Amino acid sequence: MSLSQIARTLRESITLKLNQTAALLREKGEPVIHLGGGEPKSKTPIDAIVSCTAVLNSGDIKYTPADGIPALKKAILRYTEEHYGKAVRPENVIASCGAKQAIMAALHAILDPKDEVIFPVPYWVSYPEMVKLAGGVPVPVRAEDGSFHPLVREIADAMGSYTKAVILNSPNNPSGAMYSKEFVAELVELCAKRSIYLIMDDTYNRLVFDGRPPVNCYDYSSEEVDQSKLLVINCVSKMYAMTGFRIGWAVGSKELITAMAVIQGQQTSGPATPSQWAAVGALNGIQNSIDALRVTLENNRNILIDRLNAFPGIRVTSPQGAFYSFPDFSHYMADSQKLSEFLLNKVRVVTVPGREFGMEGHLRISFCGTVKEITDGIERIRWALDPTAPNELALGDRRLVRDWM
Repeated sequence: MSLSQIARTLRESITLKLNQTAALLREKGEPVIHLGGGEPKSKTPIDAIVSCTAVLNSGDIKYTPADGIPALKKAILRYTEEHYGKAVRPENVIASCGAKQAIMAALHAILDPKDEVIFPVPYWVSYPEMVKLAGGVPVPVRAEDGSFHPLVREIADAMGSYTKAVILNSPNNPSGAMYSKEFVAELVELCAKRSIYLIMDDTYNRLVFDGRPPVNCYDYSSEEVDQSKLLVINCVSKMYAMTGFRIGWAVGSKELITAMAVIQGQQTSGPATPSQWAAVGALNGIQNSIDALRVTLENNRNILIDRLNAFPGIRVTSPQGAFYSFPDFSHYMADSQKLSEFLLNKVRVVTVPGREFGMEGHLRISFCGTVKEITDGIERIRWALDPTAPNELALGDRRLVRDWM
């Protein structure tokens, strides 16, 4: 077969592949612990279920506008005013099939061939492939000091005549790092000064720990929405534990949102009607599920970091938000792909290789599961890597004995 150049160069999503691998192993009865997951264990809010059920019971499930139903856009307007202090109009909002589609539509709307998109390292695995899919060139920027937090100067140094946009994800997937308000303020100013789009991926914006407030990019923008190149992305997937509903949205200038709506209309049309009504219920309903999730995740983080800090040879930075950690395992194996495969084959623990996020030697370890999954998973990893760990390990209904001792 003759495939396009883009199709030949794109890589599949490693996280989706690992989810599939874990599911297949579980079907075979293998005692898999999934520490690579990207979705909370908590249930969908009841207000979302009620709203979705009501439209299903009506039997009136039809096409919707390409940019989302009016009720959902109204809910997003209220959400934006409440949590960002920004009043916008319906024409500044588009609802999409998840935050990923919203970002993809934006990239298609702003990129010409060879245009560049900058994002800090570590980055979400899909950013480089999404940029390439839109015809652009991904430009990852790694901090000179090896940290998860590059300086604005380093972002500025990477900018050139082809730079069209910067994507910033905070709290960050995979590191859980949260960019400081000073960093965001400087970046907003830099992008405005150079007329470069700034795409704020706020997927985990309200899952912030240790009493910190979320950083609001609008606090540092003096431009009106319709004159600004600031685009804010959000979704119900993570904060409301509604990953399967596939609803996200973008808030930006009328010109950009209109272009995104035209593109989305040709790609998929509007998001699924029941999912949109579920999102309406979530956004308009009682919000205590987010607080409960944040408390649970913060407790899980503390347990995970305690276990990792007791693990000799591991270097780990405590996440400030989201539900991922990104420890450095290079003391044991520099090749993160081989290490991840070893842990899956040896002790049936799923992790995500750091190379997929732009930092070799690291593994992404999620803490959105149960406490038992976290503690048992780290115990298995330590048994597999640390020669001082006990000689035997219980793995489901069988016991493993070190073959190198």
